Amino acid sequence: MKAFTGLVAALVVVAGSPTAALAAPPRWQPGTPPIATPWTDEVGPHNALPEYPRPQLTRARWQSLNGVWEFAGATEGQAPPVGTTLAERVLVPYPIESALSGIQRSEDRMFYRRTFTVPAGWRIGGDQRLRLNFGAVDYDATVWVNGRQVTTHRGGYDAFSVDVTDALRRHGPQEIIVGVEDLTDATWQPVGKQRNVPDAGIFYVGASGIWQSVWMEPVRRGAVDRLQLTPDITNGVLRVTPQLADGTGLTVEAVAKAGNRVVGRAGGAAGGELRVPVPNPRLWSPDSPYLYDLTVRVLRGRTVVDEVGSYFGMREVGKAVGADGKLYQTLNGEILFNLSTLDQGYWPDGIYTAPTDEALKFDIEQTKRLGFNTIRKHIKTEPDRWYYWADRLGMMVWQDMPSMRTGGTPPVEAQVEFERQLHEIVEEKKSWTSITVWVPFNEGWGEWDREATGRIADSVKAQDPSRIVNAHSGVNCCASKGDSGRGDMIDWHEYVGPASPQPDATRVAADGEHGGFGLEVPGHMWYPDGHAYEMTPDSATLTRRYVENQTDLLRAANRCGLSGSVYTQITDVEHEVNGFYTYDRAIEKMDFDAVASINRRIIASVDGTGAGAPQPGPGTPGLTGVGYWPLDGTATDEAGDRDGTLVGEPTWTAGHTGSALQFNGAGQYVETAGPVLDTTGSYSVSAWVRLDSLGGWATAVGQDGTNRSAFFLQYSSADNRFAFSFAGGRALAPTVPETGRWYHLTGVRDVVDGTIRLYVDGQPAGTTRACHGDTSAGPLTIGRARFNSGPVDFWRGAIDQVHVYDRALTAAEVATLYSSNS
Repeated sequence: MKAFTGLVAALVVVAGSPTAALAAPPRWQPGTPPIATPWTDEVGPHNALPEYPRPQLTRARWQSLNGVWEFAGATEGQAPPVGTTLAERVLVPYPIESALSGIQRSEDRMFYRRTFTVPAGWRIGGDQRLRLNFGAVDYDATVWVNGRQVTTHRGGYDAFSVDVTDALRRHGPQEIIVGVEDLTDATWQPVGKQRNVPDAGIFYVGASGIWQSVWMEPVRRGAVDRLQLTPDITNGVLRVTPQLADGTGLTVEAVAKAGNRVVGRAGGAAGGELRVPVPNPRLWSPDSPYLYDLTVRVLRGRTVVDEVGSYFGMREVGKAVGADGKLYQTLNGEILFNLSTLDQGYWPDGIYTAPTDEALKFDIEQTKRLGFNTIRKHIKTEPDRWYYWADRLGMMVWQDMPSMRTGGTPPVEAQVEFERQLHEIVEEKKSWTSITVWVPFNEGWGEWDREATGRIADSVKAQDPSRIVNAHSGVNCCASKGDSGRGDMIDWHEYVGPASPQPDATRVAADGEHGGFGLEVPGHMWYPDGHAYEMTPDSATLTRRYVENQTDLLRAANRCGLSGSVYTQITDVEHEVNGFYTYDRAIEKMDFDAVASINRRIIASVDGTGAGAPQPGPGTPGLTGVGYWPLDGTATDEAGDRDGTLVGEPTWTAGHTGSALQFNGAGQYVETAGPVLDTTGSYSVSAWVRLDSLGGWATAVGQDGTNRSAFFLQYSSADNRFAFSFAGGRALAPTVPETGRWYHLTGVRDVVDGTIRLYVDGQPAGTTRACHGDTSAGPLTIGRARFNSGPVDFWRGAIDQVHVYDRALTAAEVATLYSSNS
């Protein structure tokens, strides 16, 4: 790892220094955030996250170093300011961009400094050591104690510790300086959603420097560095591996308790795995988050070298085939739908750091109140106490790896560092009961190679076989290199969605992101205006759209065999106003009872039986269809009563047969007075089409949904092909169409086999899996589509002979239809 030659930040614990005594030092003053939370005013110099920071490895003796430190910006290569009072005051552990830090600006390089006094009763020296612990520092950190460099650390999301005993003075105040360099997205370091220049979309303010708790504790040589805890409910044991820096000549014992009752104990030589019996275990689940207590002692003979407290939950994450023959994710051997929110972990006053422990707990409590049982922690990690509350409250967690920046290909050294940090995060967090899924990549952000993504998924699974590995959330989206076929989960994103992937023989399926309905609440926004995937005018509409969207999710989950879904998101964040809560956690933006009702219905209903799977009727026989518009001088429906209305004055031209409608690609189309097809079932759509030009998207036939068309019989400019499409999936023709030529297109939606199929000139042209379609209550359209709540994709050319059917046509019927019109 690169050592810092003095570019960075200083940490010094409070007990006056001779320099500081010469003049009254400046005082810490909080900044003013654009909006405050209910906890903002509770934060001060003497209660900056005072709780013990590491709930899974506790010691009786410790001292927090959170509080007011000296601070200064720094330059590259600058020597540490040993013995020098710095001009500003910062409140640790709030990142310097935050109002709570008192700095409220960004610095590429910085020093933190303070002094501290070792409590006399700790008797540091010889076998008794002083360990300094950091929850997280973003990004490159160098630590000096009394002018002596004691450690360096790279990585903004994992903890680190250092034995500082040999750098201590015999008596009096000790000086700590921490130097930090954080260039954020100017480099390829993992950054998640941090940006040096936040945008008016989905990227946010950076969070530099010390952003998790700092504390010190006395430990003996041979103390426990980490506990690895793995429940085994099949055999009724907890597998415990205490990791010691030096276990030579030591033994370890572990005792598990249920309340005051000992349920099991085990002992053995240091460095090995202990199997602690937990007979007839009481299992942990979101409905019953039961936790056992654990005590681990390190012994030299009969002398206790170290004693730490911990806890664990007995639970098992796995996969099983349901009664419908599809593969599902399980908890404790039972299929349990993972209904999740997207959780960015941002705060308007603390940015990356929740103002108080109660605030940290609040988001999880409210997620549970809303009827969810899972949180996707989105490309960020949290302090240990966040996972403790998830364990304690009963919330499953999908843990993302913080991504590198978007755009471009990371260099080899950045790829290697990303993988190193990923595995360190997994190692550090794999004992939390709540974490059930690891997510190495999101939407291709920072991804460099599809095969590498698969290899990384395999390596995470080898590191932790006890959990699900979601190789790539949103593998269908954005900058994704494509599906590696690895891991335990197929994960699609679709806004507003829901997405509808299907499991395969080895991977469960999940909708990794959907929803994102927005509502502006003046007075509670970071920016003057807000962004969402679909904006709504009021709380009632927002609630209605949420319930409609989750009802679609329920249908998709049962039809497609989904194991989970992730709704965007628990709170507004900066420019995004698509939360259940405003960014300041002050306003409930939906009817929470209505939200909880549909959410609990989803969890209860998705059980692997395929309940609600479609059983379509035979539909209307014949090849006329339930709607037929010959377009021979009028837009009359000759099969039903849905006559079309011409909009924008399209003109009549020579058709494939008789006349046809000519569209100019700029606002001309035909629409019916209401829907013609029930798009929740099987159906087919056909038309003769001619394109006058290639280039932009163009839709021949669609039917409006609330936000977008339920289907698109179209020309796809992304592929330069004809397509029959749903949002999130396209059945594509194999070749580029010619302009000025008539083609016969037929799109078939078959809910029985879960496919959409495209035929060109009577022949099969393309197919894709799409087990769930959008509902539609809007008009059938000829010559345009709907997307993001508005008209799009106007046709450039002519359209003739439009048929729609309330059933899936067979290949033979499509060939006959083409021949009869040829």
